[in-house]
Amino acid sequence: MSMLVSASFLLIVLVNVIGLMLARFMRRAPEIGIRRALGASRAAIYRQFLIEGATMGFVGGLVGVALTLLGLWGVGRLFEPKIARLVHADASLIALTVLLAVAATVVSALYPTWRAAQTQPAWQIKINH
Repeated sequence: MSMLVSASFLLIVLVNVIGLMLARFMRRAPEIGIRRALGASRAAIYRQFLIEGATMGFVGGLVGVALTLLGLWGVGRLFEPKIARLVHADASLIALTVLLAVAATVVSALYPTWRAAQTQPAWQIKINH
Protein backbone atom coordinates (compact mmCIF):
# COMPACT_ATOMS: atom_id res chain seq x y z
CA MET A 1 0.00 0.00 0.00
CA SER A 2 2.84 2.34 0.86
CA MET A 3 4.47 1.67 -2.52
CA LEU A 4 1.20 2.47 -4.32
CA VAL A 5 0.85 5.75 -2.44
CA SER A 6 4.45 6.76 -3.17
CA ALA A 7 4.13 5.84 -6.87
CA SER A 8 0.91 7.87 -7.09
CA PHE A 9 2.62 10.81 -5.43
CA LEU A 10 5.53 10.54 -7.88
CA LEU A 11 3.09 10.53 -10.81
CA ILE A 12 1.32 13.65 -9.52
CA VAL A 13 4.63 15.42 -9.00
CA LEU A 14 5.81 14.50 -12.51
CA VAL A 15 2.62 15.87 -14.08
CA ASN A 16 3.24 19.13 -12.22
CA VAL A 17 6.87 19.12 -13.38
CA ILE A 18 5.70 18.73 -16.99
CA GLY A 19 3.41 21.74 -16.62
CA LEU A 20 6.07 23.90 -14.99
CA MET A 21 8.73 22.98 -17.55
CA LEU A 22 6.30 23.58 -20.40
CA ALA A 23 5.54 27.06 -19.08
CA ARG A 24 9.21 27.78 -18.46
CA PHE A 25 10.38 26.56 -21.86
CA MET A 26 7.58 28.25 -23.82
CA ARG A 27 8.25 31.55 -22.06
CA ARG A 28 11.69 31.32 -23.67
CA ALA A 29 10.17 30.97 -27.17
CA PRO A 30 11.64 34.28 -28.41
CA GLU A 31 15.12 33.15 -27.38
CA ILE A 32 14.59 29.78 -29.08
CA GLY A 33 13.29 31.47 -32.23
CA ILE A 34 16.33 33.71 -32.46
CA ARG A 35 18.70 30.80 -31.86
CA ARG A 36 16.95 28.78 -34.56
CA ALA A 37 17.09 31.74 -36.97
CA LEU A 38 20.82 32.05 -36.35
CA GLY A 39 21.31 28.40 -37.28
CA ALA A 40 20.84 26.35 -34.12
CA SER A 41 19.48 22.92 -34.94
CA ARG A 42 16.50 21.34 -33.24
CA ALA A 43 18.91 18.76 -31.85
CA ALA A 44 20.83 21.57 -30.10
CA ILE A 45 17.57 22.85 -28.57
CA TYR A 46 16.66 19.31 -27.47
CA ARG A 47 20.10 18.81 -25.96
CA GLN A 48 20.03 22.11 -24.07
CA PHE A 49 16.59 21.61 -22.54
CA LEU A 50 17.14 17.96 -21.68
CA ILE A 51 20.38 18.88 -19.92
CA GLU A 52 18.50 21.61 -18.05
CA GLY A 53 15.87 19.04 -17.06
CA ALA A 54 18.53 16.58 -15.89
CA THR A 55 20.18 19.33 -13.85
CA MET A 56 16.86 20.18 -12.20
CA GLY A 57 16.36 16.51 -11.40
CA PHE A 58 19.86 16.18 -9.98
CA VAL A 59 19.45 19.19 -7.73
CA GLY A 60 15.99 18.01 -6.68
CA GLY A 61 17.38 14.57 -5.90
CA LEU A 62 20.15 16.06 -3.79
CA VAL A 63 17.66 18.20 -1.87
CA GLY A 64 15.49 15.11 -1.35
CA VAL A 65 18.46 13.12 -0.05
CA ALA A 66 19.43 15.97 2.29
CA LEU A 67 15.88 16.11 3.68
CA THR A 68 15.86 12.32 4.06
CA LEU A 69 19.16 12.39 5.95
CA LEU A 70 17.77 15.17 8.15
CA GLY A 71 14.74 12.98 8.83
CA LEU A 72 16.97 10.02 9.68
CA TRP A 73 18.94 12.21 12.07
CA GLY A 74 15.63 13.27 13.68
CA VAL A 75 14.53 9.65 14.05
CA GLY A 76 17.85 8.89 15.75
CA ARG A 77 17.34 11.75 18.19
CA LEU A 78 13.65 11.05 18.82
CA PHE A 79 13.59 7.28 19.30
CA GLU A 80 15.71 5.03 21.45
CA PRO A 81 18.80 3.65 19.69
CA LYS A 82 17.40 0.12 19.41
CA ILE A 83 14.49 1.37 17.30
CA ALA A 84 16.46 4.09 15.47
CA ARG A 85 18.91 1.49 14.10
CA LEU A 86 16.08 -0.04 12.07
CA VAL A 87 16.00 3.05 9.83
CA HIS A 88 19.13 3.77 7.83
CA ALA A 89 20.32 4.85 4.40
CA ASP A 90 23.27 3.42 2.55
CA ALA A 91 25.23 4.77 -0.41
CA SER A 92 23.44 2.59 -2.98
CA LEU A 93 20.02 3.83 -1.82
CA ILE A 94 21.17 7.45 -2.01
CA ALA A 95 22.62 6.93 -5.50
CA LEU A 96 19.43 5.19 -6.64
CA THR A 97 17.34 8.07 -5.28
CA VAL A 98 19.34 10.68 -7.20
CA LEU A 99 19.35 8.51 -10.34
CA LEU A 100 15.56 8.07 -10.14
CA ALA A 101 15.11 11.83 -9.69
CA VAL A 102 17.24 12.57 -12.77
CA ALA A 103 15.57 9.88 -14.89
CA ALA A 104 12.05 10.94 -13.90
CA THR A 105 12.78 14.59 -14.62
CA VAL A 106 14.36 13.84 -18.00
CA VAL A 107 11.34 11.72 -18.99
CA SER A 108 9.06 14.54 -17.81
CA ALA A 109 11.08 17.05 -19.85
CA LEU A 110 10.59 15.18 -23.14
CA TYR A 111 7.24 16.75 -24.06
CA PRO A 112 8.13 20.34 -23.02
CA THR A 113 11.43 19.98 -24.89
CA TRP A 114 9.68 18.73 -28.00
CA ARG A 115 7.26 21.68 -27.87
CA ALA A 116 10.12 24.14 -27.40
CA ALA A 117 12.03 22.67 -30.35
CA GLN A 118 8.97 23.14 -32.59
CA THR A 119 9.16 26.93 -32.19
CA GLN A 120 9.04 28.61 -35.59
CA PRO A 121 11.92 31.12 -35.85
CA ALA A 122 10.25 33.43 -38.36
CA TRP A 123 7.08 33.72 -36.29
CA GLN A 124 9.01 34.60 -33.12
CA ILE A 125 11.16 37.20 -34.87
CA LYS A 126 8.08 38.77 -36.48
CA ILE A 127 6.27 39.03 -33.13
CA ASN A 128 9.25 40.52 -31.30
CA HIS A 129 10.08 43.04 -33.99
